[in-house]
Amino acid sequence: MYVKSDPRSTLSAPSATVKAPPPTAFAGADYAKFYELAPQEDDGNGRTWYARGQNFVIAYSEAKPGARFARAQQPDEYVILLPDAASGATISAGADMRTVAGYSVAFVPPGRSEVTVPDGGRVIRMFTVKSADLAAKCVNAASYATPHPNIPPFEPWPAAREAGRIHAYSLDVKSQDGRFGRIFRCSTFMVNYLEPRQGLRDVTKLSPHHHDDFEQCSLALEGAYIHDIRWPWIPDMNQWREDDHEYCAAPSIAVIPPPSIHTSRSVGPGVNQLVDIFCPPRMDFSAKPGWVLNADDYPMPGQS
Repeated sequence: MYVKSDPRSTLSAPSATVKAPPPTAFAGADYAKFYELAPQEDDGNGRTWYARGQNFVIAYSEAKPGARFARAQQPDEYVILLPDAASGATISAGADMRTVAGYSVAFVPPGRSEVTVPDGGRVIRMFTVKSADLAAKCVNAASYATPHPNIPPFEPWPAAREAGRIHAYSLDVKSQDGRFGRIFRCSTFMVNYLEPRQGLRDVTKLSPHHHDDFEQCSLALEGAYIHDIRWPWIPDMNQWREDDHEYCAAPSIAVIPPPSIHTSRSVGPGVNQLVDIFCPPRMDFSAKPGWVLNADDYPMPGQS
C-alpha cells in the first residue's frame, strides 16, 4: 500500500506461517496531547508528561538547567532522545559515563543510572512497562487496565555486544535513497527519527498500511499531524469502529494499535517532525541491510 518511491514498498510480505491470527476484537488508538495536559510532574527538574502504550512508557520533559533524572534500579535498557542541538546531557550508568551532545539518541543499560541536563531543554525518555512506577504515572494508564488485544507479550531482543555500556548516536545522518528514515535500535526499542516534512503532505502520496501484531507510537516534536486510522470489519459488527482523523500538534504521541490501517499527514505550515517508536524492535526493518544505523552494536534474535 506504499507508493513506489517509498522505501517501505520493498519490505517483504510476512510469511503465511507466521501471520497473526485473525482479530476478534480491537483496541482504540490513544492520543496524548501534552500541550493540552497538565504535566504529571512539575518540580525543580522542570515539567514532565507521561503516556504509555501496551509495552512502553514515554516521558516527555521540558527540563530546567541542571535537571537530573535518576533511576535507582532500572530493570531493563531505556532510551534518551535529545532532539535539540543546543541541549546535551551527561549520562552515567554503573561504571560508564558519557557526555552526549544534543540532537542524539542514547541507550542506557539497566541498573542505576542518572541523566543530567546542564542547559535544560527537551528530553524524551522511553521505558518498557517493566518500569511499573512510571507506567502508573501515565495520563492514559486506565486505558491499559486490561491488556489490549492483538499484541503478544513483550520479549526483549539480545543485549548490546558491549553490554553494560551507554551507547549514543548522533541524529545528524544524511538521507539515503532506498533507506527509510534514521533508525536505531537497542534491546527494548526501535527509534526511527524520520526526515522532517516541510508544510502539508501530498495527499495523493500517502502510505496507508497496517501491522499485524505490534503497536506504533508516533511522537510529534514539531509542527502538527493528522493521524488517519481505520479498523477492519470482522464478522462481529459489535467490534467495528469508526475511523479516526485525529489532529495532534507537537508535542504529542499517538499510539496506533494493530491491525488498524493508518497513515499520518503533516499539516503544519513549517517544519513537521515525527518520530516513530516500536517496542520491541521491528524485525522487518531490521532485516533490511543498512536500515538500522547501529546494527553492528545490537544483534538481532538468533545472532551472536
